[in-house]
Amino acid sequence: MSEQSKHVYFSPSAFVELAQHERQNWWFRSRNALILWVMERYCARINSFLEVGCGTGFVLEAVSERYKEANIFGSEYFEEGLEFARQRVPTASFQQLDATIMSDVERFDVIGAFDVLEHIEEDEKVIENLARAITSGGVLLITVPQHAWLWSKVDEYACHVRRYSRPEIVAKVEKAGIRVQYVSSFVSLLLPLMWLSRLRARNQVIDPMSEFKIPRWLNAVLESVMNVERVLLRLGLRFPAGGSLLVVGRKA
Repeated sequence: MSEQSKHVYFSPSAFVELAQHERQNWWFRSRNALILWVMERYCARINSFLEVGCGTGFVLEAVSERYKEANIFGSEYFEEGLEFARQRVPTASFQQLDATIMSDVERFDVIGAFDVLEHIEEDEKVIENLARAITSGGVLLITVPQHAWLWSKVDEYACHVRRYSRPEIVAKVEKAGIRVQYVSSFVSLLLPLMWLSRLRARNQVIDPMSEFKIPRWLNAVLESVMNVERVLLRLGLRFPAGGSLLVVGRKA
């Protein structure tokens, strides 16, 4: 929930809720574990890592703990998010930035954009900027929400512009000169439950933070399902459908 190029409707006050709940929430914990797994698989050595749209720094914190020798950077459209990120990762370098106008050239070994592109009208411009900023042989990591038919008021509250299809995000990444090495859906085992939840939300007034306010036992069950899913991914299974997409690409 981060960088937008125009029509910024996302409420900066939401960062307070995110900072309070990310560390315990099944979705954020599971996504972090997945990101770290693909980094271990596709990034042999990391000297510099940039997260674009770093929000409160939850992902950056995990990356900095795993890659202690790497230079860690974070950019974020909202200063409110950066305030939390600086506290979480005091050793990282941060910059308030609109990703549509970033001008770095071959500076970072690895760049991550985790649930960022769906907020941006000019997503192709951003992907081009990220590709230019990666060193030769460097890696681009992306996660985005998937399937237009899952669109609901949750997306509207989060200020999403779109939910992606697999061909769409792969084509946009490759158009920018990044060779896609890995792509898979995730939140796949929970897709039927997610669809029912979104279907119900379409015709109701929703509490946008309700997904943070689930019982501990349910949070634990959902995280356990995601742990099973990650084991299957590690074994080589690639899911054709799911709530989100993970893309790994390498610059020639």
